[in-house]
Amino acid sequence: MTKIPMQTPFGAVYFRKSNPPREDWERDYGVAAEDGLNVFRHWFMWSAIERRPGFYDWEEYDRQMDLAAENGIKTIIAELTHTVPDWAYRKFAHARQMRADGSELPAIMGVSAATGGFAPNGGGAGSLTMNCPEVKEAAGAFLTALATRYKGHPGLLGYDVWNECNYAPSVDYNPHTKAAFRVWLQEKYGDLDTLAKAWYRYSYAEWDDIEPPRQIAPYPECLDWLDFKRENYYGQMQFRIDTIRAVDSDCLIAAHGVAGAIPDMAARGSDDWLAASKVEVYGYTFVHARKGNQSWRSFYAADLNRAAARGKPFWHAERQGGPLWMQPQVVGRDRQDGRVAEPEDIRVWSLTSFAGGARGMLNLRYRPLLDGPLFGAFGSYGMDGSRTPRSDMASTIAKWTNAPEQKPLLAAKPVKGEIGILVAPEAQAWDYLLSREGNYETYREAMWGAYRGFFDNGIQADWVHIEDIDAYDALYFPYPIMLTSENAAKLAEWVKAGGMLVSEACPGYFGDRGKVGTVQPNNGLDAVFGVREDEVEFMPDIGDRIRFTLDGVSTTGGGFLQSYTVTKGRELARFDDGRIAIVENAFGKGRTLLVGTHPSVGYYRDQSEAGKRYFARCFAFSGKTRHTLCTNPALQIRLHESDSGRYLWVINATRRHQTATLSDGDGRALSSAEVFWGSDEASLRDGRLAVPPRDALIVRLA
Repeated sequence: MTKIPMQTPFGAVYFRKSNPPREDWERDYGVAAEDGLNVFRHWFMWSAIERRPGFYDWEEYDRQMDLAAENGIKTIIAELTHTVPDWAYRKFAHARQMRADGSELPAIMGVSAATGGFAPNGGGAGSLTMNCPEVKEAAGAFLTALATRYKGHPGLLGYDVWNECNYAPSVDYNPHTKAAFRVWLQEKYGDLDTLAKAWYRYSYAEWDDIEPPRQIAPYPECLDWLDFKRENYYGQMQFRIDTIRAVDSDCLIAAHGVAGAIPDMAARGSDDWLAASKVEVYGYTFVHARKGNQSWRSFYAADLNRAAARGKPFWHAERQGGPLWMQPQVVGRDRQDGRVAEPEDIRVWSLTSFAGGARGMLNLRYRPLLDGPLFGAFGSYGMDGSRTPRSDMASTIAKWTNAPEQKPLLAAKPVKGEIGILVAPEAQAWDYLLSREGNYETYREAMWGAYRGFFDNGIQADWVHIEDIDAYDALYFPYPIMLTSENAAKLAEWVKAGGMLVSEACPGYFGDRGKVGTVQPNNGLDAVFGVREDEVEFMPDIGDRIRFTLDGVSTTGGGFLQSYTVTKGRELARFDDGRIAIVENAFGKGRTLLVGTHPSVGYYRDQSEAGKRYFARCFAFSGKTRHTLCTNPALQIRLHESDSGRYLWVINATRRHQTATLSDGDGRALSSAEVFWGSDEASLRDGRLAVPPRDALIVRLA
């Protein structure tokens, strides 16, 4: 983090125009500094600053920057060009983003700011389209004025250029976006005849005959529409970066998503890999009140962002610090399921993120809003800005992460996972189109089920984009139903060179443009797996009835069923009806295991002991050694390494004191040489491990 002056950025989102009250600002900054907070992020909203065309009201924002400098706090300016001034919404009415039925996105109050100018369009895509040159010019002028005003300010750290990178699946059918889509298609296909063959639409006479698909279904035109939208919205992100950089070439550029690539990369554009590629520091919003207060979910979010960052630093950019009242995400859930945040929750959530590799943290509210539906939500500090037990806990962690003693610990990085979970964007896109009408959730359940299957076995499974497979020698592919011919060939070459691949049912069943292969597995993958398809059944609604027996253990499948005829492979298991279910094969220097259903879906739903044993069996197939062996699955273990040594993070997210025996992958007992975090009740000696409830033990290993 060469542009970041502090050891660990730790702070909160503070100013959102309507809140907090002005009379509290000076006191709040002083308290924050005393409590060890060193970063604030503020929403610099276009709708609140350019109050009339060309008239910018900076006064309250200037005060935030000056208070930051006076108190030794750095500022991340969250540019919110997606908050549209009311005058711009009127003036550029022709640029309002539209749904397929022609309805325009309204200008609404923002629930997270109790301020106008927002739109129901994901985390930050706005009501107006930047495909309209006038809107792009106006937004660019605001960004230029913003960057010019604060360039070189002593309170500035950098810019967050997209808040929660995503957009609504229903947009955008505005004429300006349609025109941009036609240009994009012309660049891709060159002429209408080529497009006609690709889309199976044979009567386009002019490019203006082309309309974006309103029927979102498994057709090539819909794949193109999804690809165009992603490129278009992320092109707007790049425009914001370039506009700021043209003024201030030295400032930090950051952004944050919602850890949403699984399962919303296709539908909502939550492409964490693409977003992270554009910035210097990436981050994520993860709120347990909304997502669920389970340890595997916390680690999933950190692991996904670590993968997407591809070695860059990343932050937990919005971590919950207080309760959430009366919102739809919490209805019917237990009080302890993130609805009422306690100090111990703040502790375990924060340390889990750092264990996953995050190296910065912001609470998504310093103190709660006093207005709107999110009154009282998320803040560590009280409604009046006073300290609370939650803020005291956050202060303890803030000061701990920035103490010089922690420098070697936080310089270390998580080791590579023992196995990777393969992410192929086209498989998710095709599933979105294929499953939308039936509201099937097979993709989500398969991906999360596989992650949890390894997680519950104490195995660190990394998320691996198909572009990054060469960095791994063992992969698990939970939902492989579509692969382009290019990616199928890439995967085959990877196995041939020595990779170990476990794939669930129907690998590459749909090929380029979603076309079903007449030979299955498709695109030459039949040779990789040493089989041909016998029969296939696409009945995910009753997929829980699928069972197979492996090593004498009956295990639940899910999703689809594909049975096989063996060509060169070796049969390992059969379905209950006698059809061949699992085949292993040698291909080149590598090996494959093909499983003709989705045990990951079954495990996501039932977390059965048989399902857990299945994932342990798949890892054993890899022939790899575990990082650590822990006898208590309630404890999560993460190993970090650097030149200064090996560091062990042990997280106990439960409400009970936990003990275990702990060894390395070869069975040698582990002991601590130096303790970085741990109460008197926490210890690791000669393999005997103890961790108090909702707490952690962090040590350098002997």
